[in-house]
Amino acid sequence: MTTHPSTGEQGVGPLLRAWREERRVSQLELALRADSSARHISFVETGRSRPSEEMVLRLAEHLDVPVRERNALLLAAGYAPRYPETPLDDPALGALREGIERLISGYEPYPALVVDALYNVVAANRGIMTLVDGVGESLLEPPLNAMRLALHPQGLAPRIRNLRAWRGHLLEQMERQIALHRSEPLRALYEEVAAYPVPECAEPADEPSEPVPHFALPLRIEHEGRTLSFISSISTFNTPMDVTVAELAIETLLPADPATVKYLQEPMS
Repeated sequence: MTTHPSTGEQGVGPLLRAWREERRVSQLELALRADSSARHISFVETGRSRPSEEMVLRLAEHLDVPVRERNALLLAAGYAPRYPETPLDDPALGALREGIERLISGYEPYPALVVDALYNVVAANRGIMTLVDGVGESLLEPPLNAMRLALHPQGLAPRIRNLRAWRGHLLEQMERQIALHRSEPLRALYEEVAAYPVPECAEPADEPSEPVPHFALPLRIEHEGRTLSFISSISTFNTPMDVTVAELAIETLLPADPATVKYLQEPMS
């Protein structure tokens, strides 16, 4: 995994250089994108030149730096943070919360949930609650964590028919997030769930009697004696101006085969 320099230990120059190198962008290419010069980018990275607030934000945008880390870059350069971090239960985000609830309710009977940067579940519809029925009570205590729920031996792991493949997918997803966000709590969560023992019953996925071609890795999970198959889709907010909003992700589980569609829609008919 990538190790990032600490904001408290280094100035804005080394931090910007670390982001540029991680994005595999040359000084010249970044200068062209940001309407600057390679010489100026070099001076900024070595500390010979202090970038303006506008330049810090421009470089961060062209390097696709997460909103939380843009605040860190501004602080390292001696400027005030630009993006607020509003608690999700703040009245100012009331319209957002209401919109999220309507959105995930609209996916029913298909499962949908919303997680924050640490994969804590901040909203879930009835489809999700149906799938988690019967897991260990301790895993359902707030804050409900999607990664613990999926990979813990007392969670959904024993019921996931293609656990090894799905576990690998989730761990890779977390690794990408750790590379993108400088979050020690996220790294700690990764180390925790990666250390969970894989249930002995976890075998290579059994194939359905009538194989269905998939365009993405399906989640195949046992529920009430049936094997349901889902394709996961994750959405985020476009051009967020708040750290909290920037770190929310909406995950929907769409049926991957006709049998799953039929089973989920039966109670609704």
